Amino acid sequence: MELRVHGVAGTGAGQVLGCRDVRQVAGDRRAGFYRPRAQSRHTTGPGGIVLEAYQWSGLPSGTAARTLSLMFLLPFMLGNVTFWMRPAGRGLQSGVTVLCRLLALTLTLVYALTAAGVALDLLAWKCMDSSGCLAGHGWLSWLAGRPVGLRLALLALVPFAAVALVWFLSARQARSYGAFRLPTANPQGDHLAALDRWDVSPRAKRLRAIHVAAAFVTLDVVLLAARAAAGTSVTVAVLSALTGALLATCVVLLCVPGLLEPAPTASTTDRMPLVLRAVAGGLTVATLGYVAVEPARWPRSNGLPRYDDIVAIVFVTQTALLVALAVLVLWRPGGRDHRQALPRGLGAVVVAAVAAGLAGALSGELVYRAASLLSRQTFMLRSGDPAVPASAYRWAILAFFLTTIAAVAACAVIILSARADRRRTAAAIVAQDYPVPPPEATPQVQRVEKAVIQASFTEQLGSLAIAYACLTVIGLAASVLALVGLEPAPLTQDLLGMPSDVQSVVMAIGSYLILAVVVGLLVGGLFTSRMAGFRRYVGVLWDLGTFWPRAAHPFAPPCYIERAVPELTDRICQLARRYDGVVLSGHSHGSVILAATVLRLRPEVRRRVALLTYASPLKRLYAQLYPAYLGEPVLHEIGDRIGWRWLNLWSDTDPIGGWIFSRQRPGDPPSRPPPAALVDRRLRDPEGVLARPGDSAPPPIRGHMPYESDDRYATAVRELADRLRDPDSG
Repeated sequence: MELRVHGVAGTGAGQVLGCRDVRQVAGDRRAGFYRPRAQSRHTTGPGGIVLEAYQWSGLPSGTAARTLSLMFLLPFMLGNVTFWMRPAGRGLQSGVTVLCRLLALTLTLVYALTAAGVALDLLAWKCMDSSGCLAGHGWLSWLAGRPVGLRLALLALVPFAAVALVWFLSARQARSYGAFRLPTANPQGDHLAALDRWDVSPRAKRLRAIHVAAAFVTLDVVLLAARAAAGTSVTVAVLSALTGALLATCVVLLCVPGLLEPAPTASTTDRMPLVLRAVAGGLTVATLGYVAVEPARWPRSNGLPRYDDIVAIVFVTQTALLVALAVLVLWRPGGRDHRQALPRGLGAVVVAAVAAGLAGALSGELVYRAASLLSRQTFMLRSGDPAVPASAYRWAILAFFLTTIAAVAACAVIILSARADRRRTAAAIVAQDYPVPPPEATPQVQRVEKAVIQASFTEQLGSLAIAYACLTVIGLAASVLALVGLEPAPLTQDLLGMPSDVQSVVMAIGSYLILAVVVGLLVGGLFTSRMAGFRRYVGVLWDLGTFWPRAAHPFAPPCYIERAVPELTDRICQLARRYDGVVLSGHSHGSVILAATVLRLRPEVRRRVALLTYASPLKRLYAQLYPAYLGEPVLHEIGDRIGWRWLNLWSDTDPIGGWIFSRQRPGDPPSRPPPAALVDRRLRDPEGVLARPGDSAPPPIRGHMPYESDDRYATAVRELADRLRDPDSG
């Protein structure tokens, strides 16, 4: 039996099996196992092997509404991925884990503050006191004559509902794959084999309760800080003390990883976050009630008192956490590992910076766009408009615009500086593969060389990501200026001589740039759910991000591995009992899913399993970006568990996949001792630069495309099948 698992491109089962007429033999409409129908001409594979395919492309996407909701959760997803990018080594993992979870918590705070900024700062405070803002907005006029406290309390239900929404979605998604879990499996620790158990463990519920409590506390902080600006009363002091204690408790729970770990039975640590969430909800209700009925006069100001400072403090905290994470990751015994795609394992820092920058930009855009609608400005806001966003958000938009410009310039410099080396390397590879090509093959040889150059660009992504992350951290650090009361317009005018109108235009352009990103994400999510071809370009990021369980951010999209791995494990066990052996064949990301699955198989099943990976990013991307979970020790463990019945096919034209243990090319001396050195098989792509007899075109350049129809693929399948039939032969 050959069981094929496709990659992230959303390939259909018929395409994977090489025939149109297929039937589903297990699973449902979102994921399942398929075989060719009996009347099909392609019922078997090489050497009479029975064919079956696992199609999982419906798990990460699903319906259009679900996909659009996933796009809305993109910053949470990126914040969650940072946890899994921790460097290997127990000495660093604890500190990096704490910092990643604290950064994830700040994303929740930014989310709650954004909802509060629209409802409380813009609507309840600024717009309600401006006749120009209320004109034409009849739906707001009913609150215009109400007391300030009542307006704030009523409109505080908007951020309260926003928090309740992500709470509901995350709790509902946690129950999605309950029927697919393996009750007999008991993986230990943070091993890759435990991926499908994370979202169902007690730690996931505790993490969700902590974030919900922190979000409610954030709303309380905004209201109590504004109330205290008019003078501190006993009630305000008591509520503020309780709020501070709750927020400190949330931070402590995240800083002590042992408090989040699952316990065999219900315990105090299991109930503590749930009690914390309930207390936070009750405190929010008490705060809203007090704000609504307190008769004391509120201070007069251009914005909700101290709200701008709170937003700036959160942004500054994110900057400090990012710097601390970078210092901790860079401080590694043994120096730099030259094999890392991101030097010194900076993947967690880079992705965390992107998540924080994206969250700040999206928050600033939402507040800025709401202010534009309330002020009825179609292009740009001015300081005299009725509703103007807090300066921290204006700094975030300006920083995003400048960061984007600088990142494009840095990208151009990095690409141009490495172009000559990439060209020389590609020319040497092509010259080795096609030593003396005839003159008529020159165009095809040039196309192959171009494909190799483009494929080698992947190694430059690390430098580009680091450059963008550094610029993002600098942009976040601009929040310090908002904290000390500096506005963008006066500062840029004094330092750069930029008139305020020009600065307003730059702000507007930055806002529309962020809006374009939002629209692109939404349109991409819609087309990803409806068009399989579009998934090749947009769905890749989402499939990779939702591969990892919610270990740092509970509001991240659900992990499809909690269904895919148990479902594959159960199916492989069934097939191993019915057939002489099972050849597991994984293309691209499918090889990563199979790697996690192999680690879950029982010993008696592993003896009847062989593994074929092709166009696999296991080493080139995953082992570098996730060293603690897919590093070289884990790859060797996979090989040991299946008796090194493993072949990996790769080519130099592939921009994603590559070698796993040995980059040996024809004629190169062995770089590793067997059996690891025998796993990798480099394929010349294409096989030739001239058309075959009877064909009018030369063989196509496959790159990262699947090549199940390639004769060299069939040879690899037959070799693994022979090893399963005769274990002593391998």
